[in-house]
Amino acid sequence: MTEAKTVTQAVTTRRSVREFLDKPVPYDVIHRVMDTARWSPSGCNYQPWQATILTGQPLADFRAQIVGKPMGQLEYSWDAPAAHEEYKARLGCVSAKMFEAMGIARDDGAARMAAMARNTTSFDAPALLLCYFPKFMLEPQWSDTGMWLQTVALLLREEGLDSCFQEFMAFYANEIRDFLGLDHDSTMFFCGMAIGYRDPDAPVNTFERERVPLDEQVKFLGWD
Repeated sequence: MTEAKTVTQAVTTRRSVREFLDKPVPYDVIHRVMDTARWSPSGCNYQPWQATILTGQPLADFRAQIVGKPMGQLEYSWDAPAAHEEYKARLGCVSAKMFEAMGIARDDGAARMAAMARNTTSFDAPALLLCYFPKFMLEPQWSDTGMWLQTVALLLREEGLDSCFQEFMAFYANEIRDFLGLDHDSTMFFCGMAIGYRDPDAPVNTFERERVPLDEQVKFLGWD
């Protein structure tokens, strides 16, 4: 995938990539992205986000710690909206298209589980960002962290890279804290982000996605 030349291109070409080329992410590129992302919005200038980015042998060692391990207990809920039909339908739509693109039948539970299990290797991405912050941070700081992660994703697109946000990694929060030497009582693990170069030929990276029409989400007042 070529570099995004404008912010609009970065936004519209970003997607959750689940197949990556076997191509390393250069240190100078990822360092430049992370250095620029420091200027992401931050309420009260708290800048709550923290991260460790793995590649090479450290990433291989990390994967060896979690691949094949049973999922743990999530410390936060990421699927609460699915209890409401409107939002459940949005999830169902994108899931159906993704599995169809992968050639996995709706009733093939084993294949679906195997596809989901690829999250543990971050879809074999050559780099993995692990995001965490102090547990005393509350909703506004979670929001700030989300804005920072979005900034990282858009800057990656500017460099010709892609990513996939992985809240799934929170199932392994304890293993991740142990691996990174983080205190369990004071550190909240938030999510992973697979980083690498998109495989442009992989169907899972090309299926059509849907977004809610603008007039269902945004109102404009004061314009004639």
